[in-house]
Amino acid sequence: MSELRAAAETAVHQCLALESDESCAIVTDDKREPIGNVLYEVASEVTDETVIVRYPPGETHGSEPPAPVAAAMAGADVVLAPTTKSLSHTRARTEANDAGARVATLPGITEDVFTTGLDADYESIAAHCDDVLEQVAGADEIRVTTPAGTDISFGIGDREWLADTGIVHEPGIMSNLPAGEVFVSPETATGTFVVDGTMRPHGLLEADRQLTFEVEDGLVTHISDDEIHGTVEGAAEAVGDAAYNLAELGIGTNVAVTELVGSVLLDEKAAGTVHIAIGDNAGIGGETEAPIHLDGILREPTVYADGEVVDLPKSER
Repeated sequence: MSELRAAAETAVHQCLALESDESCAIVTDDKREPIGNVLYEVASEVTDETVIVRYPPGETHGSEPPAPVAAAMAGADVVLAPTTKSLSHTRARTEANDAGARVATLPGITEDVFTTGLDADYESIAAHCDDVLEQVAGADEIRVTTPAGTDISFGIGDREWLADTGIVHEPGIMSNLPAGEVFVSPETATGTFVVDGTMRPHGLLEADRQLTFEVEDGLVTHISDDEIHGTVEGAAEAVGDAAYNLAELGIGTNVAVTELVGSVLLDEKAAGTVHIAIGDNAGIGGETEAPIHLDGILREPTVYADGEVVDLPKSER
């Protein structure tokens, strides 16, 4: 429990900066109760206006929580949501932000991921985000290569680079926790990327396994893995080419993550990694709506911004 408490203290004090005159809602479900309880314990030591609400796990990522849960979120100054299924892209989360709440969602969080990803100095992580942003912002083209065979170039166009720092101190903003990435929804991309880290539904890939994706003019044209291909193809039945959209390029900046563990939530934040996603990017600066967003993590990348090598952060441990 001590490790869970240390992580909860980081979340409540450093990431959300909860104050004694604020209200706080901890939103959890039956499968994430230990994490919810320790966040409630730490938050209730700061403010008497702390509540914890628990409900059965949602059916899918993005499922709306019950109305009383949404009401608690919208009525709080600070919301922490360790849940099995993500609340990040829900009306409940949006309405809480619109009402001025600071929101941290922890979708699919496990106790191991909670303790590993939040045993960190988030001010340091934010500084690494700033450093990476300074190197990539304004570049017309980003190229990524890896020893596994990745060689893909992205046209950024007018799209804005964003940072998920984990510092949620201003009203109306949100972050995932664990946090630590700089990301963009590129306007186009062409080349090959090879996932040799983590990707759903397979989790952490074995050392000799790789997933290869071919991309042309911003659309994925070939997927080597039958299961992932089937998922994308199924989504395409509803939304057409949007399912094949090259949605995101992200760079991990969480220097507390020392190794990949098989959780996309944590592994995409690992310092010195790159992740590339397929499908929806409407919520992160793009224009494509799709019922999927599939992230794949790449090990040992070299990133070039207009031909200049980007100095990527490295683990501090």
